[in-house]
Amino acid sequence: MAISVDSNAESRKLCQDQGYTFPFLSDPKAEVIRRYGVLHAGAGENGRDIARPAEFLVDAAGTIRTVNLTDDIRVRARPEIVLREIDYLQRPAGD
Repeated sequence: MAISVDSNAESRKLCQDQGYTFPFLSDPKAEVIRRYGVLHAGAGENGRDIARPAEFLVDAAGTIRTVNLTDDIRVRARPEIVLREIDYLQRPAGD
């Protein structure tokens, strides 16, 4: 899931243009973005507040297990690293 300050229409267009198939939450007032502590104040176009690039790995109980947080939109968690973290979290205790 992605969370953005963009409108639903902007997010829908981005998903279509980029081929994303996961859901986007529109958070134009950045309420959820603030709650997760990833607000990048004034960093958007025309000084608009946006979300900092971040990936959260959340388990089935809703506990945040890992966070990748950056100020650079070009820096993202590599898919193979995220998949390795998921595999690790799914291992039985003691393994």
